[in-house]
Amino acid sequence: MAARRARRLLGSLCIALLFAQPAPTGAAARSGSRSLLTESLVRTFTPFYFLVEPLDVLSVRGASVIMNCSAQCETPPRIEWKKDGSFLNLVSDDRRQLLPDGSLLINSVVHSKHNKPDEGYYQCVATVDNLGTIVSRTAKLTVAGLPRFTSQPEPTSVYRGGSAVLGCEVTAELAPLLRWERDRQALAPDRRVLQLPGGALLLTNASDADAGLYRCALDSGGTPKYSDEAELKVLPDAEEPQRLALLKPPSSLSRLPGQSAVFPCVAAGFPPPLIRWTRNEEELPTDGSGRFQLLPGGVLEIRDVAEADAGTFTCIAESGNDTLEAQAELAVQVPPTFLKRPANIYAHESMDIVFECEVTGKPTPTVKWVKNGDVVIPSDYFKIVKEHNLQVLGLVKSDEGFYQCIAENDVGNAQAGAQLIILDLAPATAGPLPSAPRDVVATLVSTRFIRLTWRPPASDPQGDNLTYSIFYTKEGINRERVENTSRPGETQVMIQNLMPETVYVFRVVAQNRHGPGESSAPLKVATQPEVQLPGPAPNIRAFSGSPTTVTVTWETPLSGNGDIQNYKLYYMEKGQHTEQDVDVAGLAHTVTGLKKFTEYSFRVVAYNKHGPGVSTHDVVVRTLSDVPSAPPQNLTLEVRNSKSILLQWQPPPAGTQSGQIMGYKIRYRKVSRKSDVTESVAGTQLSQLIEGLERGTEYSFRVAAMTINGTGPATDWVSAETFESDLDETRVPEVPSSLHVRPLVTSIVVSWTPPENQDVVVRGYAIGYGIGSPHAQTIKVDYKQRYYTIENLDPSSHYVITLKAFNNVGEGIPLYESAVTRPHSDTSEVDLFVINAPYTPVPDPSPMMPPVGVQASILSHDTIRITWADNSLPKNQKITDARFYTVRWKTNIPANTKYKTANATTLSYLVTGLKPNTLYEFSVMVTKGRRSSTWSMTAHGTTFELVPTSPPKDVTVVSKEGKPRTIIVNWQPPSEANGKITGYIIYYSTDVNAEIHDWVIEPVVGNRLTHQIQELTLDTPYFFKIQARNSKGMGPMSEAVQFRTPKAESSDKMPNDQASGSAGKGSRPVDLGPDYKPPLGGSNSPHGSPTSPLDSSMLLVIIVSVGVITIVIVVVVAVFCTRRTTSHQKKKRAACKSVNGSHKYKGNSKDVKPPDLWIHHERLELKPIDKSPDPNPIMTDTPIPRNSQDITPVDNSMDSNIHQRRNSYRGHESEDSMSTLAGRRGMRPKMMMPFDSQPPQQSVRNTPSTDTMPAASAVPGAELPEPEGPFLPAEEEPQGPPTAHVRPSHPLKSFAVPAVPPAGGPFDPALPSTPLLTQQAPGHPMHAVKTASIGTLGRTRPPMPVVVPSAPEVQETTRMLEDSESSYEPDELTKEMAHLEGLMKDLNAITTA
Repeated sequence: MAARRARRLLGSLCIALLFAQPAPTGAAARSGSRSLLTESLVRTFTPFYFLVEPLDVLSVRGASVIMNCSAQCETPPRIEWKKDGSFLNLVSDDRRQLLPDGSLLINSVVHSKHNKPDEGYYQCVATVDNLGTIVSRTAKLTVAGLPRFTSQPEPTSVYRGGSAVLGCEVTAELAPLLRWERDRQALAPDRRVLQLPGGALLLTNASDADAGLYRCALDSGGTPKYSDEAELKVLPDAEEPQRLALLKPPSSLSRLPGQSAVFPCVAAGFPPPLIRWTRNEEELPTDGSGRFQLLPGGVLEIRDVAEADAGTFTCIAESGNDTLEAQAELAVQVPPTFLKRPANIYAHESMDIVFECEVTGKPTPTVKWVKNGDVVIPSDYFKIVKEHNLQVLGLVKSDEGFYQCIAENDVGNAQAGAQLIILDLAPATAGPLPSAPRDVVATLVSTRFIRLTWRPPASDPQGDNLTYSIFYTKEGINRERVENTSRPGETQVMIQNLMPETVYVFRVVAQNRHGPGESSAPLKVATQPEVQLPGPAPNIRAFSGSPTTVTVTWETPLSGNGDIQNYKLYYMEKGQHTEQDVDVAGLAHTVTGLKKFTEYSFRVVAYNKHGPGVSTHDVVVRTLSDVPSAPPQNLTLEVRNSKSILLQWQPPPAGTQSGQIMGYKIRYRKVSRKSDVTESVAGTQLSQLIEGLERGTEYSFRVAAMTINGTGPATDWVSAETFESDLDETRVPEVPSSLHVRPLVTSIVVSWTPPENQDVVVRGYAIGYGIGSPHAQTIKVDYKQRYYTIENLDPSSHYVITLKAFNNVGEGIPLYESAVTRPHSDTSEVDLFVINAPYTPVPDPSPMMPPVGVQASILSHDTIRITWADNSLPKNQKITDARFYTVRWKTNIPANTKYKTANATTLSYLVTGLKPNTLYEFSVMVTKGRRSSTWSMTAHGTTFELVPTSPPKDVTVVSKEGKPRTIIVNWQPPSEANGKITGYIIYYSTDVNAEIHDWVIEPVVGNRLTHQIQELTLDTPYFFKIQARNSKGMGPMSEAVQFRTPKAESSDKMPNDQASGSAGKGSRPVDLGPDYKPPLGGSNSPHGSPTSPLDSSMLLVIIVSVGVITIVIVVVVAVFCTRRTTSHQKKKRAACKSVNGSHKYKGNSKDVKPPDLWIHHERLELKPIDKSPDPNPIMTDTPIPRNSQDITPVDNSMDSNIHQRRNSYRGHESEDSMSTLAGRRGMRPKMMMPFDSQPPQQSVRNTPSTDTMPAASAVPGAELPEPEGPFLPAEEEPQGPPTAHVRPSHPLKSFAVPAVPPAGGPFDPALPSTPLLTQQAPGHPMHAVKTASIGTLGRTRPPMPVVVPSAPEVQETTRMLEDSESSYEPDELTKEMAHLEGLMKDLNAITTA
C-alpha cells in the first residue's frame, strides 16, 4: 500500500512538472492519445532553446567582432561554433575565443585580396549530453574591402540656384564609411546638401558660398583614404533657356521592410525644372504628409518601406516644353518568418509522425530539417511532405531528439525546433495475454498495397475484444512500421503506400486489456511489379503572363517504359470543386480565359500506352491584376455647406475588382463648364469631402477605382448643388423643439425634433441621463438622428434625461424630461418603439409624397437593383436639392427578420449581399430636411438560384430487415440549397481514399430523401457520399459515411431470389416483387411447393362459377337494354362496329374502382386488382408504365426484343431502383439519366394499367414517344414464343374467346401493341401463376393475343353501357350466346375432371 501511494505521489508530481514547463518554441506538446501522456509521467519535454542568436555583421580589416550566442536549458549546454559548415577549433586559435556566455570573439579581423579567413557564415551549436543538440540561425560576417573609389569627383559648374552632383562611388559595404569635405573641412549639415546612397554628393539651390574644392574620404580604420579634389564653380543666374538634362537618374533598389529607399532624380536646365514622381503610372502624393517625401533636387525618399511599395517608379522632369523621364524598380524582400512552428511530440516505436512547419517570405524560402544538429537527408523513412513538413516513418529509439526547421532565402534565415520523445510501452497488467494470431495470410497482393487476414489466437477463439497491431518492414531493414486495426475483433487490414516489386515482412500481435500478446511468425510477401506508367512530371512551374492567362511548364517524367503520348493539364479555381482539363502534346501550355487576380491550382498527368501516370503536386498561381472592370457602387452626394460636398461610395463588386484596390480617383466639374475637370485622388477610404467649391453652384462628380495597373471605369455623373449661403455657426444651436420619452423595463426610448430655428448649424445631439441626475452618462448621436434607445437601465427606477443640440461652437440649451422604468412584472407591452406613437405626439411638418413605381430588377444570385420615381421632382426627375432616399428591405424567412436600410441620393440603389433564391420585399421613403414621406408600396424580387453551397446533412445508412445485401440510405436536404433541389447523386465505394471517378453512383430524382441499394457484398465496409443538385449544378459532397454490411445472409430468402436462381437461360421470370402473394394455391407458391390438387380444383371451380354467373348477368342486362335502341344509336353502333369495337377514352380514370377480377381466357389467369394493404405502391420491383409516354411501341422487327425491353426499362423514381457494386465497378460518374427530363415513374403491383389507352395505340403505324433517359443493361433475349400483347377492344368483348390463329403464324405488324407479360421459353417451367385456357385442356396451342381493357371513369362507363345497348343486333346476341354455351361446356368439362 505504501509503495502504491508513493507511485501516485510521483505521478502527481510529474504531471505538475509537465504542465509547469515553459514552451519557448510557442507550440504545445502534442501526443497521439491520452494514454501516451499518461505513460510519459516520468518523461517530460525539456526546455532547450536560444536566448540570443548571432546576427549579420559588417566589419573592417583589423577590427574586433563579437558574434553573440546564448542558449537556455536546465543543464548548462556546451557551446560550439561552425564556420561555413565546419566546427572551429577554438582551443588552439589565438585570434578567436569563446566567451563565457557562448559568444564568439574575433580579434583583429584578417582580410586581404588572397586571404579572407574570417569572412563567411557562422553558426552557434548548443549541445546537452544525453538530451540533444540545437543549432542557431546562420549569421554572415562581411569584411569591408580595401578602401577604393570606383569613381572620382570631377570639376563642375552650376548656375546660381541650380543643382549639381559630385560623383564619388564606392562599394556598397563601404558606403556607410564615406564622408565629404569642402576645402578640406567637413561639410556642415545643410538641408540643401544630401549624400546619396551610393556616395555621390547632391547640392541644390546653389549659392556663391558653395563654391570650393570638394573631396570624399573613407574612414575604414586607420588613416582615412581621400579621393581626388574637384572644384565646384557657381555661375551667375542664367539669362537664356538651358536644355533640360538629367544629372543623376534613379537606379533600381532592393530593400527590406522597415528600411528607407532613396531615388535620386537630379535635373538641370533653365527655367528650373519641376520634378514629379509616379508609381506604376499613378501619381505619387509627395506633399510631405505620408511616407513618400520629395527632397530638394527632386530626390524621392520612401520611409519605412512596406511590401506593397514594390513597383516601377518614374521620375518626370519638366522645364518649359521639355520633358524627360527615367524609371527604376523597387524590390521589397522579406526574410523568412514562421506561420506555424514545429510542436513537441510523444510517440512509441514503429509509429509514424509528422513535424509541421509553415513559413513565408519573399523570395519564397527553402526549408531544410536538422536533427540534433545534423541535416536530415530525405529517404524512404524520412520524407518531406506538403513542401515543408517532415514525416518520420517507423520510429526507432535512435530517432529521439531535437528537430529543427530551418528556413532560408536571399535576405535571411530563421530556425524553429521541437523535441521528439519515444516512450516505452506500458508494462502489461496482471492477467492472461493473448497468444499469437493464427493463419496470417496475404489475401490480396497488388503493386502498392497488400491485404492481410488472420484468425484470432487459440487462447481467445472468438476474439471480439482483441485489437491487433500489424508490424511490417522491408526485408533487410530493421525499422518497423505499425498499422492498427480500426475496431476490436477485426481480423483484416489493408497496408497501403508500399513499393512495387519489393519484399516485405509482416507480423501480427494481438492485444487485450492486459497488454500485447505473442507475435505471429514473420510472413514474407512480395508486391507485384507495377505497370510502367509515367511518373509525375518534374519541375512543374506556373506563372501568370497576363490578367487572364497562366503558362504552365514541366519536364518529361523520369519513369515509364513507353513513349509519352500526351499530357493532360488539370486546373481549378481556388475555392471551387470542379476541375477542368486540357490535352497538351508538348511540355508547356498557356491557359486562357481565366478570371483576373484569382488563384488557380494546376497539375499535370502524363499518358503513355498503358494509361495515365502519377499526377504532379498542385502548383498555385494567381493571375495578374488589371484595372477594375466595373465602377464603384452606390455613389451618393451630401451637401455639407456652401463650399463643400461629401462623396460616399462602395467598392466595385468583388468579382470585378481585378486586383487590390489601391485608391479611388474622383473627378468633378461645374455643370455649366464641361471642360473644367479637376482630379483628386483619395486613399482606400470610401468617402471624401470635396472643399473649396463655389456657392450656389451645381457640380457633377464621378468616381473610379484604381489598382496598381491603372484606373477602371468611372460611375455615371452625379450632380449636387452647393448652398447659396452657409448656416450660422457663430453661436450654439437653440433648444430642440420637442423631447418625448417612453419608458420600458430596462430601457427608455427617446425621440425629439430639431430646433425650430434651422439657420444655425447642428452637428449632433447630446443625450444625458442618470438616476436623479442627467449628468451620470452622456451619449452623442448624429445630427440626422431623431430617436435613440437608452439600454441597460434598472427596472422601477426614476431617470432624468436631458437633450442638447451642439455644433463646433458648443452645446445649446438643454431640454429636460424624466421617466420611471417599468417593473419586471410589467409584461403589458413588448420592447417595441414606434416613431410618433399616438400617446407621444411629435409635431412634424407636412409629410412628403412617397416614391412611386418602385421596381426590383434581379441582377444575380445576391444582387437586386431598386429603382423608383419621385412625383415631387420635375418631369425630368432631376434632383436639385439636398433630399435623400432611404431604401429598406427584408425577407420573410425567417418571419422575424429585421429590416435593413441604406441611403441613396439618386433614384436607384444596388442592394448586394442577398441570399440566393430568396424572396425580398423593398420599399423606399424620401427625406428632405425635417420632412419625410411614408414608406412607398412594396416591390418584390426573388434572387436567382445558385449551386448548393452545403452538402446534404444527416446522412445515415441502415440495413434493410430480412435483406442483408440491401441497405437504405437516408439524408436531409442541404442547409444552403440555394434553389429547388432537383435530384441527388449517391456515391459509394469500398475504398474511402479512391478517386471520386472510381466510386459507384446512384442517381435519385426529385427531392426524395431515401434510397435503396441492393446486391452488396456481405461483411464489407462501404463508404457513402451524397451530392445535391439544383438547376444551377451540383453542390459539394457530404462527408463519407461508413457502413459495414452484415456478416451472414438471412435464411428466409425472398421469392425473387430463388426464382432468379432457377430461371432458364435466355429468359427471366416475371418480377412479382418482394411483397407478392399468389392468389391461387400451391401451384403458385413462390417456393414451388405443391398443395392439394383437390383444393386447387375446388377453388378453380368456385372462381370460374362466379365468373360465369357474372357474365350471364351482364349479357341479360345487355339484351334488356338492346330493345331500347333508337335510330341514332344504330348509326353509332354501325360506326363502332366499323372500327372493331375500339374506343378512344378521355379523362382520368383514377376515380373509378375497377372490377375485382379480370379473366384472361387465353390462360384462365385470375388477376386480382391491387388491393394490397401496402399504401405505398412505389415499393415494388415491377414498374408498369403509367401513361402514354411510358409505353414503348412494338413493331414486327421488335417482337424478339419485347421481353428484353420490358425487363431492362426500370423507372429511377422507384424506391427499389437497385444496383450491384460488382455489376457497375467499371462505371464512371456520367449521368445515366438527366434529372430534369426524366418523367417520374410509379410502379403498381400486379395490376394492369388503369389509365386509358391513347388513340395512337389503336391506329396502325402510330408511333408513341420513347421514355426519356437511358435504360439499365438489358437481359438476354428470350428464346421462345413472342410476348403477349395488349390490344384495346370493347369492354364487353373482352370476355369473348379469341379465334385461334394459325400455328406459328406471325402477329399482325399493323397493330401497335404494348408489352405486358413475359412468356417463358418452352421446356422451362415458370415460377409465376400457372393458368389454363378454357376449351384447350389436353392440347397445346400457341399463345393468343391477350385483350386487357382499361377501367374507364364513371362518365365513360355510362357512355359505354349506352353504346353496349345499341351495339348488338339479335344475330350478334345469338353469336354471343353460342360463345357462352361453349364456355359452359368447358366449365362442365373442368368440373367433371
